[in-house]
Amino acid sequence: MNPNKIYLTQTDTTVGFLSQSKEKLNKIKNRSLNQPVLIEIDSLNTLKRFTRVPNKFKNKVRRSRKTTFIYPNKKSFRVIKDEMHLEFLRKFNWMYSTSANMSGQKFDEKWAKEKADIIVEDKRGLFEGRASKIYRLGKNKIKKIR
Repeated sequence: MNPNKIYLTQTDTTVGFLSQSKEKLNKIKNRSLNQPVLIEIDSLNTLKRFTRVPNKFKNKVRRSRKTTFIYPNKKSFRVIKDEMHLEFLRKFNWMYSTSANMSGQKFDEKWAKEKADIIVEDKRGLFEGRASKIYRLGKNKIKKIR
């Protein structure tokens, strides 16, 4: 499996594009090539390689499901706990992730399959689910974004 390919797969929240190439994901969605992109992580140990979780929020991060956190280093991460998606993600440890739609549009399966290099489907198929909750973490404060 090539980490720089674009994978279309069902994530823990909705259908998404995943890759270790942030630039390729932004290009598909017609965004600025250096726009920040969510990183999906397979474990809390992998998260430690990217950022430090403020002590005050360690329990919240560890217990949260389907929740994205923006850390003080301005990077956003979601620790995946959904077993079906985790089975795919463990092959890479981490991947950039974005929803498989044009910005502001609904999921179009035909468009998404054209843009992806590899399509990964499990028994759930591909469906547009609810987006993750998003929180911004400071050293001492937390703010709900979505």
